[in-house]
Amino acid sequence: MGDVAHTIFYFVLALGVLITIHEFGHFWVARRLGVKVICFSIGFGKKLGSYQKNPDSTEFILAAVPLGGFVKMVDEREGEVEAADLPHAFNRQSLLVRTAIVLAGPVFNLLLAVLLYWIVFCTGEIGIRPNLGPINSGTLAAQSGFREGDEILKIGDEKTPTWNAAMSRLLIMILEQSDIKVDVKTEAGQVVTRMLSVPLKIRDKPELLKEQLGFTPWEPVLSPKIDSVQSGGPAAKAGLRKNDLILSADGEKINTWTSWVEYVRGHPDVDLNVIIERDGVNLPIVLHPEAIVSGDTSVGRIGASVMVPPELFEQTQVEYRLDLLDGFRAAVARTVDFSILTLNMVGKMLVGRASVENLSGPVSIAQYAGQSASVGVLQFCKFLALVSISLGVLNLLPIPVLDGGHLLFFLIEAVKGSPVSENAQLMGQQVGIALLVSLMGLAFFLDIERLLA
Repeated sequence: MGDVAHTIFYFVLALGVLITIHEFGHFWVARRLGVKVICFSIGFGKKLGSYQKNPDSTEFILAAVPLGGFVKMVDEREGEVEAADLPHAFNRQSLLVRTAIVLAGPVFNLLLAVLLYWIVFCTGEIGIRPNLGPINSGTLAAQSGFREGDEILKIGDEKTPTWNAAMSRLLIMILEQSDIKVDVKTEAGQVVTRMLSVPLKIRDKPELLKEQLGFTPWEPVLSPKIDSVQSGGPAAKAGLRKNDLILSADGEKINTWTSWVEYVRGHPDVDLNVIIERDGVNLPIVLHPEAIVSGDTSVGRIGASVMVPPELFEQTQVEYRLDLLDGFRAAVARTVDFSILTLNMVGKMLVGRASVENLSGPVSIAQYAGQSASVGVLQFCKFLALVSISLGVLNLLPIPVLDGGHLLFFLIEAVKGSPVSENAQLMGQQVGIALLVSLMGLAFFLDIERLLA
């Protein structure tokens, strides 16, 4: 129950931040350009609370359903407008002013992403060194000449100091081109360039990348010794403590932490008969891993971490921090890269070159929100930045009812010299609503399917 509450809290927090920033963009630019704003609402449905300084000022509303928001401006198309407010009506503004107001929401989402990435880069974070683990034969990595122990230094022209940075950059490059230049440092200390060739059938199906690419992080061989136990988790309930050494599970000998993790993951929601060593004495315990949904499958988890010798941290981890100027440049570059990646993926799904299973609905996003918050503030910031980019880019799609749909109408108006008729706009909005409802329904269905798999 605690995990569910944690997930819901951070999901609502994430939505609240992203929606507020988006709607504030519309509100702030409208006010600066002389358009009167009647109300600024975060959420839909029943009003939970509101604030209005005076009857002629903007009413700020917090509503019950936190899945969106809106900024309502004075507009003759939506009702009678008092004579004194006519110069401040949205529909009476120039095409340039109306475009700026509509464009402001998505732009503020992209600016939020830049700010969040800037904070992450300048604060610094500890990541896993981008050293390659075992390379399986037949994978793209093996075919391109990569070797276990290679440290990825640069992909294309961008440095990749951590494993996450390397994999993010690699995904972006794979969707853009077939042959990717990767600079690595070998175990012998030589810096060499390897060319990773990715065939079109994999570039068009990102879901196949993990299996066929063959890149896995290098992991030291660790003894199956417990370092810490999560309060209330299966390990704590079974009585596991710090310094306990796992000897066997259901009669199967456990030699490494990796083999222990694999055994636990492969036995969700079943009792395990485990033998541990504690203070030189062998003790039997019954451990019941909880079932956690991971992708399309259910895996076991016990809520315990491994004891890592201090000297191994220097081998496997690296601290990555940039100064203010370099951090800002990197934040802008990361936002641009992921914006292009989002557009690329949407385009591939629309033409059937990428699976719709790449869609994430509210359930998946909620899970990601809770998981990232559990890791730490910086990880949650990166999650917010990524979703903010998606929200900004998707809102620019030329679909009526989205900001991009309004911009499409404005473009038609600029070409023909007069506004699009209200009947045409209404018809477009009905089509747009149908498309969005269908898309949201599909994303929600995929979420439920993942949960039940």
